[in-house]
Amino acid sequence: MAKGIFQERFESLANEGRRMVAPLVGFPGLNMTGCTIKLAQQNYGEHYKVIRAIAETFEPDIIFPLMDLAVEANALGRFTVFPETESATVPQMPFSLDEMDRIRHINVGFDTRMLGYVETVKLMSIGLPETILKGAYVTGPYSLAALLMGADNAAVATLLQPDELHTLCEFTTEVIQKYVRLLIGAGAQVICVLEPSAVMLGPEQFAAFSAGYVRHIIQSCRYAAVGTIYHTCGNTTALVDKMAEAGVNAVSLDSREAGVDLPEVARRLSPEVLIMGNINPTGLLLNGRPQQVEEEVKSLLKAMSQYPNFILSTGCDLPQETPLENIHAFMRAGRRCRRR
Repeated sequence: MAKGIFQERFESLANEGRRMVAPLVGFPGLNMTGCTIKLAQQNYGEHYKVIRAIAETFEPDIIFPLMDLAVEANALGRFTVFPETESATVPQMPFSLDEMDRIRHINVGFDTRMLGYVETVKLMSIGLPETILKGAYVTGPYSLAALLMGADNAAVATLLQPDELHTLCEFTTEVIQKYVRLLIGAGAQVICVLEPSAVMLGPEQFAAFSAGYVRHIIQSCRYAAVGTIYHTCGNTTALVDKMAEAGVNAVSLDSREAGVDLPEVARRLSPEVLIMGNINPTGLLLNGRPQQVEEEVKSLLKAMSQYPNFILSTGCDLPQETPLENIHAFMRAGRRCRRR
């Protein structure tokens, strides 16, 4: 199978002696363009302006649209709240597997908000430099199931109703794969699967209800030579081996403050799996001074210096209020790093 552009770009930069620098940054671009979250999430022209401002200002090696965990659930008709200055959310509502007979027939490819994200990626593919990889987020199969039935109910179902939860995860995987195909058709070069709800699971449950289904999504990407990233928030130390076993190109991990010791993780994983992370997005990046951010980044780069499979990133998406000078400091420290 052909080597994907994600891996090719990573190896090309490594041959030049530098690290890939790819912070999960989108929301600070809202302040740069005067846009609101609500407007960007519902108007792909304005959304693209936000992402273009980030690309032109910081030139990250990978760029993504705004992180949005409500897209797929909204496309299935779940009640979704759209605050002006916060990300869309899906409040917990009653749900039973009987509803699947109805929602299974919904063609999410016709959903206007999902298509808005597809069109944003298309504009990114056309309008942004070739030197920046164009990424896209999708909600993970377990997290989408948890949005449909409620996070607490999903966690309980892993123990008391595993067969029913597997049925739901099979369905959510089908939905996500349809979205992935649309994003790849629009020009996405990297797909990042977001599984925040799965951090609540033990390793075996995680493998059964998340990684096992993510593996199917990864296969769709591989055939299109599209790169894949698996991101889970929180302390994923006990889960990271299962994440890697899903067959992704990279795992994206949360900060040291969340409990993730990145060098320790790197010692456990195969060097063929890229490791992204893990500067705290709500620490010095948000509240510190540029010099402090540079020192924090340098410290992480030093700690990861012996691991060639490391990508400098943030533990999660940056808050909208993150000072732009601190993002510049992050990028500056990353760009100055040279591998021997």
